[in-house]
Amino acid sequence: MRNADTTLAIIQERGKRGLHLEDVYRRLYNQDLYLRAYGRIYKNAGAMTKGTTSETVDAMSLEKIETIINLLKQERYRWNPVRRTYIPKKDGKQRPLGIPSWSDKLLQEAMRSILEAYYEPQFSPHSHGFRPERGCHTALREIYGSWMGTKWFIEGDIKGCFDNIDHTILLSTLREKIHDNRFLNLIENLLKAGYLEQWDYRPTHSGTPQGGIISPLLANIYLDRLDKFVEQTLAPEYTKGEYRRNNKKYASLAQRIRWLRKKEASRETLEPLLKEWKCLKSKDQFDPNYRRLRYIRYADDFLIGFDGPIVEAEAIKERLGNYLRDNLKLELSQNKTLITHARNEKARFLGYHVSVFDSTETRRRGVNGHIVLSVPPQVLEEKISRYTENGEPVSRYELTHSDDFSIVTQYGAEYRGIVQYYAYARNRFWLNRLHWVMWRSLFKTLGSKHKTTTRKLIKRFRASAISKTWKLIKCVQVVVEREGKEPLVARFGGISLTPEPFVDVKDDYTNQDRLYIGHNEIIKRLLADECELCGSKEEVQVHHIRKLADLKVKGRAEKPYYAKIMAARKRKTLVVCCVCHDAIHAGRPTRKATQPE
Repeated sequence: MRNADTTLAIIQERGKRGLHLEDVYRRLYNQDLYLRAYGRIYKNAGAMTKGTTSETVDAMSLEKIETIINLLKQERYRWNPVRRTYIPKKDGKQRPLGIPSWSDKLLQEAMRSILEAYYEPQFSPHSHGFRPERGCHTALREIYGSWMGTKWFIEGDIKGCFDNIDHTILLSTLREKIHDNRFLNLIENLLKAGYLEQWDYRPTHSGTPQGGIISPLLANIYLDRLDKFVEQTLAPEYTKGEYRRNNKKYASLAQRIRWLRKKEASRETLEPLLKEWKCLKSKDQFDPNYRRLRYIRYADDFLIGFDGPIVEAEAIKERLGNYLRDNLKLELSQNKTLITHARNEKARFLGYHVSVFDSTETRRRGVNGHIVLSVPPQVLEEKISRYTENGEPVSRYELTHSDDFSIVTQYGAEYRGIVQYYAYARNRFWLNRLHWVMWRSLFKTLGSKHKTTTRKLIKRFRASAISKTWKLIKCVQVVVEREGKEPLVARFGGISLTPEPFVDVKDDYTNQDRLYIGHNEIIKRLLADECELCGSKEEVQVHHIRKLADLKVKGRAEKPYYAKIMAARKRKTLVVCCVCHDAIHAGRPTRKATQPE
C-alpha cells in the first residue's frame, strides 16, 4: 500500500505546483492502487448490488485486479453500460441513478484517487461538495463566520447539472492539465458507455452517470470553471472599499445628545432623540463606494452573498446565467434561482434557512449583520410526518419483529443524525417537538411488540445521559450485558439541543476519505493468499455478505461452518479458496483445516 500512497503523493505535489500531469495511464498498472480502492469501497451499500452483469464485490481476488491491469496494458478495457434505476426526490419526481459493474467501480475508484490527488490542491476553497475534509457543515461554517453584513442572497441551482455536462467541454478542461491521450480516451469511453433501462441500451451524449464513483469529481472539475469565474471576475468587480463611510445623521445625533447631556437637559428632551438615534446604524448602509460579494458552492447548488443594491444583484444573477449557458452549456433553474433580501427573508441552502440578524433593540444591536442559521419549519414538519399519521405518533410495525436493542438503536440513530446535522441552527430547540413525536412512536412500537402499556415500558427503559454541557438529560436506554466484555448500549435521546455553531461536525463523505486506509485488515488478509477455512492457497477469493443477519439460520438447523467463523469474528468478509467459495454458494459443506472451537 505504500507504493500507492507514494504514487498519489507525487501526483498531489504536481497538482500543488500547477505542473501538467503526464504519463498518468501507466499509473493504472499499479496493483496497490486497486487494493487501496478495494479497501475504500468494499463496505459501500451498493458493493453487493449488480449492474448490467452478475459481478459484485463477492469473489474479489488478486486475479481480478491482474485481469483489469492486463486489459489496460493492451488498451482493451471496455466499460459496461450502467444499469439505470430511479430514486424518488422530495418534489415527487424521480432522479436517474446508474449502477456500474464491480470491475468498473474498482477502476473508477483507482482513477478517482489519481484525479483527486492532482486536482484537489487546485480546487476553489469555496467549493465544499464531495471533497475530502469538507462537507455541508464546512460550507455552513464558512457562511456563518465570514458573511457578516450581507444584504442579498442569490440562491443558485443548476438545472439537471449531472445530466447535462457537456463531454466536449469536460474533456477539453481535462486536456488543459492532463497530457496523456490514453487516460483521456479511457475517461471519454466511460462517459459514452451508455446505460440499460429495462434492458434497452441507450447511448449517452452528455452528462456523467449519477451513481458512478468518479462522477462527483468530474462534476467538480467541470464546475471549477464557474468557481474561477466568480472568484476572478465577479468578486473583484463587486468588491470595493475597505470600510463603510460613517452615517452622518448617526454621528450628528450622537454629538447633539452628548452636548445636551453636558447641559443637563431634561429627560423629556433627550428621550425622543435617543429613540431616533438607537434606530440608526453607525455606518452608511448605502455607501456607493463599498461592495462585498461572497460565494460558496456545494455540488450543483451555490449561494452568493452580496452587499450592494438590488440592481447589481440582478446583474450578477444575469451574468451567472449567461456564463453557464455560453461557456458550460448549462442553465440556471429559474424556479430555484432566487434573489432574497437577507434581513427580511430567508434563503434556503443545504437544508438550512440562512438570514441576517437585524434588530433596533439596544441590548441586541451588537449582533446586527451577523448570519443566522435556522431549521426551516417545512423540514421539521417533513421529519415529523415520518412518525405520525393524521397528526398522531404511530407505531412502526415493520420494526416490531426486531429486538428491543435494535428498535432503540434505529430510533436513536435517526434522531441523532437529525440533531447533529442541525447543530448550527439558532432555533435548534424546535427539535424538541420532533423528540416528543419520536419518543411516542418509539414506545408505541415497543408496546406493540410486548403487548403492554407505555407506563410500564417507561419504568423499564428510562435512564439519564450526560450531555456535552455536563447536564443530565433523560433518555431511553437498552443495555445488553456480555460476559467478559463491556455491555452494548442503545440510546434514544440524551442530547442537548443548545446551538453549537462552532462544533466540528464530520460529514459522511469526510468519514469515507481518511488516509489510513493503507492499513485495512481486509487487504492484509487478501494478500496473505490463504483460505481461512481450509488453509489452501489455490485461487483465493473474498466471500462477502450484505449484513451479519444473513448468517442466521431459520429453525433448528445447524449453522454452516463458514457462518460460524464469520459470526464469531463479526465480519462480513471471509477469505476462501475457489473450492470453498463454490461450496458456500451451492450450500454444500466446505473443507476444514481445523475443527471450530
